[in-house]
Amino acid sequence: MINMEYQNIFTQVQVRPKQPEVGPDLPAQDDPRTGTGFFVYWYGKLGNAQIGPIYLGWLGIISIVCFIVAFEIIGLNMWASVGWDPIQFVRQLFWLALEPPAAEYGLSIPPLNEGGWWLIAGFFLTTSILLWWLRTYRRARALGLGTHVAWAFASAIFLYLVLGFIRPVLMGSWSEAVPFGIFPHLDWTAAFSIRYGNLFYNPFHALSIAFLYGSTLLFAMHGATILAVSRFGGEREIEQITDRGTASERAALFWRWTMGFNATTESIHRWAWWFAVLTTLTGGIGILLTGTVVDNWYLWAVKHQFAPMYPNVFPETVDPALLTGGMQ
Repeated sequence: MINMEYQNIFTQVQVRPKQPEVGPDLPAQDDPRTGTGFFVYWYGKLGNAQIGPIYLGWLGIISIVCFIVAFEIIGLNMWASVGWDPIQFVRQLFWLALEPPAAEYGLSIPPLNEGGWWLIAGFFLTTSILLWWLRTYRRARALGLGTHVAWAFASAIFLYLVLGFIRPVLMGSWSEAVPFGIFPHLDWTAAFSIRYGNLFYNPFHALSIAFLYGSTLLFAMHGATILAVSRFGGEREIEQITDRGTASERAALFWRWTMGFNATTESIHRWAWWFAVLTTLTGGIGILLTGTVVDNWYLWAVKHQFAPMYPNVFPETVDPALLTGGMQ
């Protein structure tokens, strides 16, 4: 008997049935799934090779329509900003933006070309996201799953709403919101940090970054561990829990040796879930407090002994008239 082990990190055994898996039966009130499903070899190199069948339902369809409307509004406004020149549109795409209304408009509805399009695009994009969340929640309940994915998604939506809706409303101006665009969004972040005394002194920002880095570490370690024991069938976790000498036991032993504690096939996912959720949750809290409660995070940090005062590098300026022997 030849013992074959797949030890190359770039190879993957694609296990697929003769016919696409259609999944469990849907509740009677649900619409049927779309399509019968098919296989794509190269998708199998990245994950599951099966595509479809797809279930959208009315929530999914309306969500996609709203997203397309928002996407078109943003894209056409960006294209118009370069004089409808397709070459310049592609060339400057990363720098183009759909800006929110100016501060003079407050929370009122401005003309279309002065921020009105931004409001309309934001409405349709937000509607699309909220409908997709509701669809995610309802699909999980229909299949008898836990709603962990929906609540993780809700954490990201919280940060999105803080940036584009909740904080601008509390500040009394749509101009506080983030523009639509790639580099303009990054420019907004840099200007926002400078304006409010450096977000690095915001403790919730610090927590968000810690959870972000922790998420990457946990997901990378978990993914690497399962890949490392894939030669023993490590991806089939449920089947291996009750056996000895299996991939799951070896993976747990490896973590106990290297990390000092035993991460089970459930606990590692709970750790990763919480770290990921807390990234956007604490980040949203930090943004929400900025400008509404704290005007300068550096001065706040100094006051609460979170950061030192700037050193007095240059000698103090003294009025010459006050010096001994000065002119009377």
